[in-house]
Amino acid sequence: MSRPRYLLSPWPWRAAAYLLTGAVGGAVVLVGLVAWVAAGVVLAIVLVGVPLLAVVVLAGLPTAAVERRRLRWVDTDRAPGAHVEPHAPGVRAWLATRLRERATWRELGHTVLAAGLLWPAEAVLLLVALVLPAATTATPLLLATVGDGREVKVLKVWTVTGQPAAFAAAVLGALLLVAGAYVLGAAAGARAALTRRLVAPRDGGPEARVVALTRSRARLVDAFEAERRRIERDLHDGAQQRLVALSMALGLARLDAPPGGPLAEHLARAQDEAGAALAELRELIHGIHPQVLADHGLEAAVADAADRSPVPVDVQCVLPAPRLPQAVEAAAYFVVRESLANVARHSGARRARVRAEYVERGGGRLLVLEVGDDGRGGADSTRGTGLTGLADRVSVLDGTLSVTSPPGGPTLLRVEIPCENREPDDPGRPGGKKACG
Repeated sequence: MSRPRYLLSPWPWRAAAYLLTGAVGGAVVLVGLVAWVAAGVVLAIVLVGVPLLAVVVLAGLPTAAVERRRLRWVDTDRAPGAHVEPHAPGVRAWLATRLRERATWRELGHTVLAAGLLWPAEAVLLLVALVLPAATTATPLLLATVGDGREVKVLKVWTVTGQPAAFAAAVLGALLLVAGAYVLGAAAGARAALTRRLVAPRDGGPEARVVALTRSRARLVDAFEAERRRIERDLHDGAQQRLVALSMALGLARLDAPPGGPLAEHLARAQDEAGAALAELRELIHGIHPQVLADHGLEAAVADAADRSPVPVDVQCVLPAPRLPQAVEAAAYFVVRESLANVARHSGARRARVRAEYVERGGGRLLVLEVGDDGRGGADSTRGTGLTGLADRVSVLDGTLSVTSPPGGPTLLRVEIPCENREPDDPGRPGGKKACG
């Protein structure tokens, strides 16, 4: 507005159009809200109106969506919404998410404000800054047509006689139009700033920042798991195959070496070292990302971890037929593996148990994982038992980890990870729920 060419630019017209559509839209919203509430009150006698009155809370959603589109007329910056995605599919989860959001209530407040106060103010402003000056500017035309060139009343209050007075009124109206253009621009800017503050904050609002952080954290987890799988695949297909070939070559060389000689002994030691290196590499590959987890899923991987544990483990898994998300499966597996390692190293337990199930709670789905033992107890995350690392890994997926381990035992580690029941990129498994163990 401070530029000299402002009056020659499209911005005064855009500001006027923004305020005009705001006034019309506010009046329409006011009529709609009054009619909706009246229908809800009347129908509340037969209980049908109760849901209608409840839906009024969500009236701000469509209004805010229209306001974000209207902002483009006077504000070139993006106007994204501040709503988060529901944690689960379905109408119930969507309603629960929207009713808990601050953005929903801000948009409702904006709707009530626009319908009750803003649109009358915009209408009066357009009348004073645009309609009245335009009518004054048209005084010579009115005098020549309506007043027969002799006399005319401008705005029904000001009598103008003669062409000189009519042209003076036209000049005054033109000056008022210029001033009105600046007034409309300032008013449209203030209106847009208020709208953006309530329904389209530039930073997306706290909810949008939480969503952005959550999504970026999920992308980091996915990238981390993809890198682990790549390293596992490279070691499996590269270094492991070379060690196998080396061991076979050493075995063939032993067959050609004179028996009992120093060469045969050196070759035997070299073959033993190659075999030990191969075994260590296989264990390392299994620790990075076990192939059984990628190929057969969490049940098989948990059973494999239980078989490898030096402490006997009872396993019970009740999981859905579609595979869980890869990040969830990986986190759950490493929780089980690290927990069983802690049981073997620190608990002195004679037996351990692992239970995993998929439950629905509060409109969302959770993987619930429990690892317990009959050991001495006293597990403490501050003593380097790996519990802190497990809690951090689970928290990345918005999960929780709790440990109950009184002195004397028993110890129970419980993990809850929210997840969606969907097919991952890896091949799925046969349908139907199954118990494993």
